[in-house]
Amino acid sequence: MRSFPYPDAGSPDLRSPSRFLWWLAKAQRATLLLGIIYGSLWTVSQALIPYVLGQAIDLGIVAGNFRALAGWVALLLGLTLIQAVTSTLRHRAAVSNWMQAAFRCSQLIGYKVTRSGDALPQKFSTGEVVSTSASDAMRIGEIFDVSARLAGSIVGYLLVAFLVFQSSWQLGLVVLFGVPLCGAMLLFVIRPLQKRQKDQRDAAGKMTALGADTVTGLRVLRGIGGEHIFVERYRERSRETQLAGNKVAYSLADLDAAQVLVVGVFSVAFTWIGAMQALSGQIETGQLVALYGYAVFLVSPIRTASDAVSRFIRANVGARRIIDVLATPSAVHDGGTTVGAPSAPSALLDSSSGALIQPGLLTGIVSADPAASAELARRLGRFEDAVLREAQVLWGEAALHLVPLGDVRSRIVVSDAEPQLFTGTLREELDPSGRHNDAGIMAAIDVASAADVFDGLEHGLDDEVTEKGRGFSGGQRQRLALARALLTGAEVLVLIEPTSAVDAHTESRIATALKTERRTEANTTVVVTASPLMLGAMDTVYFLDSEERLTQGTHHQLLATVPDYRNVVIRGAGMDGHADRGHEPDGPADDNHSTSSSEGQR
Repeated sequence: MRSFPYPDAGSPDLRSPSRFLWWLAKAQRATLLLGIIYGSLWTVSQALIPYVLGQAIDLGIVAGNFRALAGWVALLLGLTLIQAVTSTLRHRAAVSNWMQAAFRCSQLIGYKVTRSGDALPQKFSTGEVVSTSASDAMRIGEIFDVSARLAGSIVGYLLVAFLVFQSSWQLGLVVLFGVPLCGAMLLFVIRPLQKRQKDQRDAAGKMTALGADTVTGLRVLRGIGGEHIFVERYRERSRETQLAGNKVAYSLADLDAAQVLVVGVFSVAFTWIGAMQALSGQIETGQLVALYGYAVFLVSPIRTASDAVSRFIRANVGARRIIDVLATPSAVHDGGTTVGAPSAPSALLDSSSGALIQPGLLTGIVSADPAASAELARRLGRFEDAVLREAQVLWGEAALHLVPLGDVRSRIVVSDAEPQLFTGTLREELDPSGRHNDAGIMAAIDVASAADVFDGLEHGLDDEVTEKGRGFSGGQRQRLALARALLTGAEVLVLIEPTSAVDAHTESRIATALKTERRTEANTTVVVTASPLMLGAMDTVYFLDSEERLTQGTHHQLLATVPDYRNVVIRGAGMDGHADRGHEPDGPADDNHSTSSSEGQR
């Protein structure tokens, strides 16, 4: 049993599709070699059967030698047994090669997605990346599946050519040059197939991308009554993909027809020449039977070769798409790091704004411009190294973008304003690494004031979470994400609008519990929010005005002395208060606070 994913997927060669495929082949050369060996033995045993059958006829039946006939029949049975065993082993190796290549490609794409920051979403839509991983990776695997049969076909073709030469040099030349000629004739049909497959792949990628984008914004579309517009767009894309697929099917039908025609003409010509030589006495009866068997056998190498070319074209198209994804420069890099992470909890200094985040404190971030506070949070979380080179963030004495990425990700955690929940048990969702017992998980849930989540769950922490947490209301999803962030035990925790979708009473409890939980010397907590309830629990607050001038103080000090801050916070508090909307699986939030508190930040 082979275990996936690989401990290390490796560093792929992205210079061209052919080099990438060759790199994949080298990465699994052991099983490829096994497949080639089994495929060669399987094909050789097939190729030898007509020869043994001819010898049995000439040396056994025609010669009247029963002992010789018994020997050749025993050899024939042995070849049949070898063919059966090697066929099974070849198929197992071929499937293994297919899965290894496909899984390695998917793993590379997965690593790229998790390590590229915002660089990949800026270039590709979610649907395109999903299509690359799900479709193109499997197409690449196909070429490694056919490799064992192709290698065996080449060996079998050369063996048959040698055996035919023993009977007739004229027929030997027909085999030696006729088989490659038949394969070359099929290229005229395969070439249009390449372009049509590329067009079909592009159309399918656009359709998948549109579908993913539509599903992502489905609730918004329903709210404004725009579903029918996107449904029509998806239908158009689907129709284009269907037409492109039909063209591919036409080419595949032409290829199948050409295979039947070319191979049929070759087999008839080969058999006819052999029959003429048998009538003239140039070859024996058994040799004629063997020649007919060779003609039937040679159908397989020709078809395998054309199939391999077709699959290589698809794999080449898929490899080019995967290279486009993998070659996208990452927003963060882990190479060339020269500075170690601070050994103890240290302050974070953002040189662009002048904000100094002290360890052991709860720090609030408020901005008149939502983009400014969002960018500050991104800098503290090291989302883009290029930005940090221009607006450097110091972690203690070390430049944050020079610290090993693993240390940054394990000690600095950013919980986004729109957190994602994934399919699985609630326990796995909240504690993916399995570091906490039930008591620890429930303690984090209490801090996030998310105990009401269990009201509708039969199995508690072992209950299944639906995709994107659609079984929970907006506020429940947000509070579960807060509990998940707390369970990371991160030294620096950056929370972006963690309570924008909960009512005022719940928000007050969260603010109090968060202050108790995180106010230790080992913890640094940054909360980006405009909610006065959360800001009132902060030890210190930084306010960025419209000209990005920084003012520091407590919440009450800034309310009394900075009019712009007071305007933002009052707008953040809203005029309608908070009204819990309860359990609404498809609702964007639990209450009106989602459209009032967040206005100051969005």
